[in-house]
Amino acid sequence: MLELKKKGQVAHVKLNHPEKRNAMTVAFFYEMAELFSELDRDDDVRVVLIKGAGDHFTAGLDLVDAASAVDVDKYAGGREKLRIWIKEMQEGMNAVEKCRKPVITAVHGYCIGGGIDLMSAADVRLAARDAVFSIRETKIGIIADVGTLQRLPHIIGHGHFRELALTGRDFTAEHAYKIGLINYLCEDRASLFAKADELAAEIVALPPLAVQGTKEVINFSRDMGVYPGLDYVAQKNASAAISEDVLEAYAAFMEKRKPVFKGN
Repeated sequence: MLELKKKGQVAHVKLNHPEKRNAMTVAFFYEMAELFSELDRDDDVRVVLIKGAGDHFTAGLDLVDAASAVDVDKYAGGREKLRIWIKEMQEGMNAVEKCRKPVITAVHGYCIGGGIDLMSAADVRLAARDAVFSIRETKIGIIADVGTLQRLPHIIGHGHFRELALTGRDFTAEHAYKIGLINYLCEDRASLFAKADELAAEIVALPPLAVQGTKEVINFSRDMGVYPGLDYVAQKNASAAISEDVLEAYAAFMEKRKPVFKGN
C-alpha cells in the first residue's frame, strides 16, 4: 500500500490504495513499521513527507480487512492474541514518531480514524481546505487504540481533544487549523503539496544532527518531564555541540555564503 520515492534528501511516502480511499489494511501497519525503521537508518534522508494518492488522505482502518484478519474467540487465549495484534499495529504509528527524521503530513480529502493516528505521530501537519477529519472510533463502537488518545491532547489540548474524541463527529480543515491540529491551511491540493515541499526544503537545509536531536529532545521531554528533559538535552548538546556542521555554520556566516551541512 505504501509507495516510496526519494527526491534529493526528502523521502516521499504515499498511501497508495486510492480505489479504497487509502483505507489502512492490517498489512499497512507492518509496512509502516518496516519502512520508517529503514528511513530512520538512511543517512541520505533528512525529511519524510507523507501524502495520500487519489482524492483522499485515508478513510482510516479497512474494517473488512481487519475483521477477516482477526480470529478471536471468547476465551482468554483469544483475547490475548487480540492484545498482541493491537500492540503490533501500534508499532506502525510508533515508528513514525520514533523516526529521527522530521515527518510532515499533507492531508486532503478524508482523514478519518487511523489518519488522525498517523497525523498525531508526525511532527508537522498541513491540510487542504477540502480535508475532513474525524476521530471516528466511538461512532463504530470501539476505542481508538493506535495513538490518537495518547498523542493528540499534547497537540491541541484536552478541551478540544475530548470533545472530538467523545463525539466522533466530522470537523473541517478550517476547524482543524483554529484548534492547532494543522500548521497551515492551503486552498487546494496543489498549494498543499507545494507548501509541504517548501517546508521540507527548509528543514533539509539545516544541520541534520541538530534537527534530529531537537526532535528526540522534544519527544523525551514531553514523555519524561521538564527536569529529565533538561538533563537529556545537556547530555545531547555536550556530545554534539562541537561538530563540523557547527564550524561550517560559523564559517558561512563570516564568509556571507549559504552553509552546506553534511551531518558531521
